[in-house]
Amino acid sequence: MSTDVDNWDVHWTSFSKAISENPAQAYRHRVVSQLARSARPARLVDIGSGQGDLLARLAGEVPDAELYGLELSAVGVRETVAKIPTANVIQVDLLADEGFLAIGGVGADFAVCVEVLEHLDEPLKFLKAARNALVPGATLVVTVPGGPKSSFDQLIGHRRHYSRRALGELLEQAGFVVDRVAGSGFPFFNLYRLVIIARGDRLASDITDGSTRLARSVMT
Repeated sequence: MSTDVDNWDVHWTSFSKAISENPAQAYRHRVVSQLARSARPARLVDIGSGQGDLLARLAGEVPDAELYGLELSAVGVRETVAKIPTANVIQVDLLADEGFLAIGGVGADFAVCVEVLEHLDEPLKFLKAARNALVPGATLVVTVPGGPKSSFDQLIGHRRHYSRRALGELLEQAGFVVDRVAGSGFPFFNLYRLVIIARGDRLASDITDGSTRLARSVMT
């Protein structure tokens, strides 16, 4: 497997199945879906839509919303389109100087950015560019990991994990009005994280070897 942690085509080719089975992802998607249902958006965009698992869930949760995805990886775009043919998925690099121009016509009133910012060297530039996909007054929901990084986090390119204060400050610097920043998942998510950290480099091997029985047990 490539050691380039920023090669997202390799990332989704190698880890797509394991990530889809991940209980942490399922938890985050459930929380985000509840917020989306409450907002009843007309047009929703997933910023960093990956392989489309969240958009696929949102297609059922907010069926009246027009769905958009913004994704760097061609593999991620292909998998998303296969899961949700009705979604409008744009392959775009929001860190490129002109990347924001490709999303100017999205006009979303609700946006999600789930487990993306921790992978970026320039999260502020990314968020400022992403604003071009939103209408004035739109709602943005962001999730990022907190606490220490595991060996697997480092394998998949986590630059940093965020405190609530650091995330709030970043969003404000990007021009957003921060309504609420909260931690979530105690106690079961915390226990899950301890298992992941304890498993260390071996978990990465478990997952890249094809989601072994041990890896599935850890996920469960």
